[in-house]
Amino acid sequence: MILSRFSELLPELYSAFGQTFLMLSISLSIALFIGIPLGFLIFLSDKDLFIKNRFIYIFFGTLANLIRSIPYVILLVSLLPLTLFLTGTTIGPVAASVSLSVAAIPFLARLVESSLREIPEGILEASVSTGASLMLIVRIVLFPEALPGIISGITLTTISLLSYSAMAGIVGGGGIGDLAIRFGYYRYEDDVMFFTVAVLILLVQLIQLTGDRLRRKFDKRS
Repeated sequence: MILSRFSELLPELYSAFGQTFLMLSISLSIALFIGIPLGFLIFLSDKDLFIKNRFIYIFFGTLANLIRSIPYVILLVSLLPLTLFLTGTTIGPVAASVSLSVAAIPFLARLVESSLREIPEGILEASVSTGASLMLIVRIVLFPEALPGIISGITLTTISLLSYSAMAGIVGGGGIGDLAIRFGYYRYEDDVMFFTVAVLILLVQLIQLTGDRLRRKFDKRS
């Protein structure tokens, strides 16, 4: 009975998985592309050793704090005009990726900045004393030293995006969250709700396990 029920849902599950994967892929890629450099910029602009600039630090730091302080559901709704402008629609996984990306960029940037601040001051001073250019210091000193923390930040961001993508189902974003709401809430089919929750838990465990293994692999202290 249960097997036959879930065999009926397989097309819906397959579609929901695909939509969730698409949302995560788009938003995480944009977060990596913008959030990591933004984290470096916030860190470097706050250090006398590098490019201390109070305007850049305060502007981007405040902007990151402002976006992070907005609950995702409110951010999702408030960005609907921008979503419509960029994607031509406000429903579907691609449209949901706009708000997911906006939420993920400052979140990841702050985690990257925190990882950089854990680098001992002596290492920073020694790298500057060599006379190397800033880009070279970033590439051969800062990035490798902060890499384990950055990987942990990416892992945490991915898990947060998975949670946010479930909320995006409220406004027709699609994905596993949308499936849970349509079947578990509107149709009172609790079995589907529990199944989707179990799938989300399993996905979080897999993401965390993969992130932990990668972090240990690049951590020179372990």
